[in-house]
Amino acid sequence: MDLKVVTEPRIASAPEGTVVLLIGTRINKFWMVHRWVPVIASMIPMLIELKKNKDHGFLYSRAWFNRTVIMLQYWRSMDDLMRYSHNTTGKHRSMWAWFNRAVRNDGAVGIFHEAYIVDPARMHTVYRNIPEFGIAAATESVPQRKSPSVPGATGSGKA
Repeated sequence: MDLKVVTEPRIASAPEGTVVLLIGTRINKFWMVHRWVPVIASMIPMLIELKKNKDHGFLYSRAWFNRTVIMLQYWRSMDDLMRYSHNTTGKHRSMWAWFNRAVRNDGAVGIFHEAYIVDPARMHTVYRNIPEFGIAAATESVPQRKSPSVPGATGSGKA
């Protein structure tokens, strides 16, 4: 991963159908370590599996850790994401089954995910003085330019 700060204003150029996935967990009962540690730790083998096989359609991820752990992921398509999540031989499916057996509704740890399909014509991105990040790092970034129709406004980079 290149952490070089890019100073030139840039925008993302993501293909239509790219998926933004927010996935995470929230620790509700800190003393029930045996419940939340395996949930958080389960992301490591899944990420290794995804990074080893580009056919899964996984593009990029970043995580933030606090009481609520959030991972931001990008996928090539919703079909790829669903295929991976339901693959009976993959790491995700076995962890999903473990969670449903071991944790269920005890309230110790919560999980969530939200998946959104990108429509390039209806998105707005700006990156300046930051290393490659987000959907621009997952797909492609292009120089930002001024929009000819609104003085001072920035365009999507599309002609």
